[in-house]
Amino acid sequence: MRTTAKVDYAVRAAIELARAYPTGDDRPTPLTRQAIADAQAIPSKFLEHILADLKRSQLVGSVRGADGGYWLARPPDEITMADIIRAAEGPLADVRGERPDALDYPDDLQVLQRAWVAVRANLRAVLERVTLADLRDGQLVADVEALAAEPDSWVTR
Repeated sequence: MRTTAKVDYAVRAAIELARAYPTGDDRPTPLTRQAIADAQAIPSKFLEHILADLKRSQLVGSVRGADGGYWLARPPDEITMADIIRAAEGPLADVRGERPDALDYPDDLQVLQRAWVAVRANLRAVLERVTLADLRDGQLVADVEALAAEPDSWVTR
């Protein structure tokens, strides 16, 4: 999986919004685009497009004006990394722009399709489990933390 700057920035912006999310029943306080950009060292104009994608996917709300800004539309524990990635770039795993399960391979290459589906399943196993609350709080779920703790996970190949 190749993680683009857009995806990295989208997740970082969402973490910043998660940090501002209220713990009680209060309404979220909007953060300005510039405040998010400054906090996460994201180019402001690039962030504008990312926030529009997140808003279109109903992960972020916004209001214009002097007191305007952006906020998470759902609690941070209900938004996963997968949600953010899909909003910013589309499917988690595709092959030539198609979903792995929609590929049409000849019979002697069906095993390749199953391999692509397995790759997508492994991405989902992590990205659909890690929430913005986990990232905000600096804690991963145990099985994802165990994957990251494996020495082989840090080896470049």
